Amino acid sequence: MIALVEFLEPLKRKSLTDKCLAVLYYEGRYNNNQILAGSEIKKRLRDSRISNIQNANVTALLNQVGALVDTPGLKDGERLWRLTDTGSKYVRDLIGLKADSPEILHDVTTLENLISKVTNPDERDYLNEALTCLKVGALRATVVFAWVATMRNLQLRCLAKGKKLNPALLKHDPKARVVNTLDDFAYIKDSTIILACQDLGIFDKSQRETAEESLRLRNRCGHPAKYAPKEKKVSSYIEDLISIVFK
Repeated sequence: MIALVEFLEPLKRKSLTDKCLAVLYYEGRYNNNQILAGSEIKKRLRDSRISNIQNANVTALLNQVGALVDTPGLKDGERLWRLTDTGSKYVRDLIGLKADSPEILHDVTTLENLISKVTNPDERDYLNEALTCLKVGALRATVVFAWVATMRNLQLRCLAKGKKLNPALLKHDPKARVVNTLDDFAYIKDSTIILACQDLGIFDKSQRETAEESLRLRNRCGHPAKYAPKEKKVSSYIEDLISIVFK
C-alpha cells in the first residue's frame, strides 16, 4: 500500500489545510478509518515530515473549510472530523486521483489478489509498483510496470524451453543474440519474444495477438507523448495480461 508520505508528496507546495484534508482522505480510503481527531491528523502529518506542523491548530483550520468536512461530535473533549462527499472530490481533484472509478477499484482488487499468488520476487516487485501507481491514478506508469512484470514472466517461461528457445528467437530476428540467461534478454526486443512465445507453445495465435496489442499500449505509455489512457483502457489491459500470462 502507498505510504502517507508518498500520498502527500504532490501536495508539498499546497496549504497545510489541504494536507489535513488529504490525511482524512488517505485514512478513509486506505485504512478504512473515516473519522480522526485533530491531534491524530497532526500526528500523521508530523510522522510524514510535514514542516510547520508543530504549532498548527488543525481544528481551527478545518473549521474554515465549510462543506468539505463534517464533525460527528467529540471524543475525550476533542472535536472529531470526517470528509464529506464534497471534501473527497476536492482531494481527488487536488491530487488528480482517479482510483475511485469502478474500473480502477476493480483492478486494485484484481492486482492485489494476483500479487498474493506470485512467488517470483521480480514479478511481484513490479506488480506492486503497478499497484501503487494504480491507487493514485498514475495510469501510464501502471501500464509500464505491469508490462515489465509480464516480460519477466515470459522470459522465465521461454528459458524453461531450453534448446528450443534460440531457434525460435532467430526465426523472427536473424540478428538476435544467443540467450542463455535472463540478463541476455536485455538485447532481445519484446516483440520478438512475443512471436517466439507462439512458436514455443506459450501462446496460441489469439493470445499472441492480444500480447502484441498490449505491447502497443505499453509503447504509447512509455514514451514522451500526449497520449494518456483512460480507466477502461487500463482495466482491459490488466485483464488481458492476467488472462494470457498470469493464469
